[in-house]
Amino acid sequence: MKIYSPSSVLAQAGHFIDHVTGAITPPIHPSTTFARNDDYELIGAYNYSRYQNPTYDQVEYLAAKLDNGSEAKLFASGMAAITAVFETINMGQHIVAPTIMYHGAQDWLRRISEKRNIGLSLFNATDSDSLRRAIKPGKTAIVWIETPVNPTWDVIDIEDAAGVAHAAGAILGVDCTVSTPITTRALDFGADIVFHLASKYLNGHSDVTAGILVTRTNNERWEDIKFIRKHVGGVLGPFESWLLLRGMRTLSIRFERSSENALRIAQHFENHPKVEDMLYPGLESHPGHKIAKRQMTKGFGGMLSLLVKGGAFEAKKLATELRLFVSATSLGGVESLVEHRASVEGPMSRVPTNLLRLSVGIEDVEDLISDLERGLEGI
Repeated sequence: MKIYSPSSVLAQAGHFIDHVTGAITPPIHPSTTFARNDDYELIGAYNYSRYQNPTYDQVEYLAAKLDNGSEAKLFASGMAAITAVFETINMGQHIVAPTIMYHGAQDWLRRISEKRNIGLSLFNATDSDSLRRAIKPGKTAIVWIETPVNPTWDVIDIEDAAGVAHAAGAILGVDCTVSTPITTRALDFGADIVFHLASKYLNGHSDVTAGILVTRTNNERWEDIKFIRKHVGGVLGPFESWLLLRGMRTLSIRFERSSENALRIAQHFENHPKVEDMLYPGLESHPGHKIAKRQMTKGFGGMLSLLVKGGAFEAKKLATELRLFVSATSLGGVESLVEHRASVEGPMSRVPTNLLRLSVGIEDVEDLISDLERGLEGI
């Protein structure tokens, strides 16, 4: 049987065809409950939508296939998925995560560390030995990484992190929201669980809030994660699942265009007189470029950050000067966004105050470059 590329699989939604009607678009099943027959046995494989729904199946099938995992599960948000992973940690165990990462996830890690006697060590993503020093063999249960790291876009070696985690008896969870399975399959590099904030690139249209977890093996922890989803109720609605599936069908071409645009922008402004530094792993000057090139096989993504010469005032002024880039939080949509990340993260933020995070969309790249040029002239 021929194995098709991810872009082909996505475009056809897993080659879905309804053999009853001939429909090539997967349907929505809004029912919350499912009937039983005269013997009081379920007519189909479904009982109640808090457990599972036919509309979830197609998305989960595609997600597992794209990441080369054994199973995937949908959640009502990215944070619902992340908290399900860390709900499996027992009191007295230990978590390792990057110092700079998605701030919502780190806020949750700090909370459970304070309230549940769970250890938390944060490591410097730019120092490969920092992760090793943070590990507590026999006590560390989960090593959690992002690559590239949001919003500095440092690159963590997944294979190396997996080796360190496994040697200590821990699992490796990888947030691949920015890299996506189009360009990075973290499970193939040794990760145990992959997380996608599906609201971002996978959906791609800024109209769905969702999260996805993909596991390499169906083990005891994975069964616990499924138990947590079912009993906490962090499931996605059928309509949102269908919208997510529709967005995933164009993921490959959207990601390719965003990656091309971001690289052009990074190269254009790398030595701009009003830009202190350009942070993008696709640049050959980026410290993590070699690792990124090995891990990111189909482009470096549409996320980059620039450090504006000056400080927070100049960075915020640039954000407000832009007209095509929309000042808003989020990433991975077809539209380009700009965000002063330190302001969004609040007083606990470790992000430089002169950093602007850009989510580069699929607009004409010359228009995006002109918008940034005009904005920089105004500060």
